[in-house]
Amino acid sequence: MGNPIVIVGSGLAGYAVARELRKLNAEVAIVMLSADHGGFYSKPMLSNALSSGKTPDSILNGDAAHMAAQLKISIRPHCRVTAIDPAGYAVTLADSEKIGYDRLVLAVGADQIHLPLSGDGVAKILSINDLDDYKKFRDALTGKKRISIIGAGLIGCEFANDLATAGYHVDVIDIGAQPLGRLLPPAGGAFIRQKLEAAGVVFHLSANTQSVDAANEKLRLTFAGSESIESDIVLSAVGLRARTQLAASAGIAVNRGIVVNRLLQTQLNDIYAVGDCAEVEGKVLPFVMPITHAARALAATLAGNSTPVRYPAMPVIVKTPACPAVVSPPDFNIKGEWHVEADQNGVKALYRDEAGRLLGYALLGAATQEKNNLTPQLPPVLE
Repeated sequence: MGNPIVIVGSGLAGYAVARELRKLNAEVAIVMLSADHGGFYSKPMLSNALSSGKTPDSILNGDAAHMAAQLKISIRPHCRVTAIDPAGYAVTLADSEKIGYDRLVLAVGADQIHLPLSGDGVAKILSINDLDDYKKFRDALTGKKRISIIGAGLIGCEFANDLATAGYHVDVIDIGAQPLGRLLPPAGGAFIRQKLEAAGVVFHLSANTQSVDAANEKLRLTFAGSESIESDIVLSAVGLRARTQLAASAGIAVNRGIVVNRLLQTQLNDIYAVGDCAEVEGKVLPFVMPITHAARALAATLAGNSTPVRYPAMPVIVKTPACPAVVSPPDFNIKGEWHVEADQNGVKALYRDEAGRLLGYALLGAATQEKNNLTPQLPPVLE
């Protein structure tokens, strides 16, 4: 028998490829290499688990052994790939073991971005990028009351809502003038800010965090201009950066992500990338729906039916129960403008081009009810 298909990474993308491929081919050998425990869970669930009463253990759907048996694949947990040998069709592990592959799928995900802060408290800043990080955060919450979140983007706002609902005092700091600045027009940002403030979240906007210092048992965050606040825990949620180092060291083209074509192929034979680490036709889309579509297409290609990925309109549901929101971000490279209707019950913001065509939307509060009517009017993200 020849070498297996090797999947590097056990997140949503890696498991989605394995699951879809197994549906199409019951016999092909699949080996999944995981740098962590290798179990399967829903990463998006982490940002609203506290208020819903889900413990870290209950979030895990199945450990590596269970998933290996279910999918009839080999899963090797705590197994870090350190190098790829494209010519030799092999990967090297941290212990120098080499594993041959027939085709290689990189599903290595993304890392949390860390701001270049000063201060002797920087090492105590937490971030949540996986289940192990979340366990550490949950343990750190014991006996604590005040949490500061650096970053008012999607993840920052979701965690802020979750923590406030669970009874914590939450400060959210962002250099921008509004929450969800990359996704919402100003009226939408003002609306979600109002709703989250009503839930107990305190925003510090247009605030540039400069340093984090230990202050007795607390951490002091100091902003440009010398304003400061104290907190029990500081959580960084300023964004993600695709993991490209492994690919780059093997000579694979990288940009904002690992560069792949519509077949999810890199420029090297039989090496593919999918998920948060991949840049498809210039797009890096770290959301569930794009990963699902890409994994299904890649599985078909690996099964022998070359299938380019197509992305339909894929609205993103923001998990902020204090302010229901759904966003379909437009392509801002296409000239257009927001058309906004707002009242005390919600915000309906439609992004239209100069010809009046709908390119994207942001719906908050009562306006979320219009999602099903508006989504069919949107263009595909990638035809």
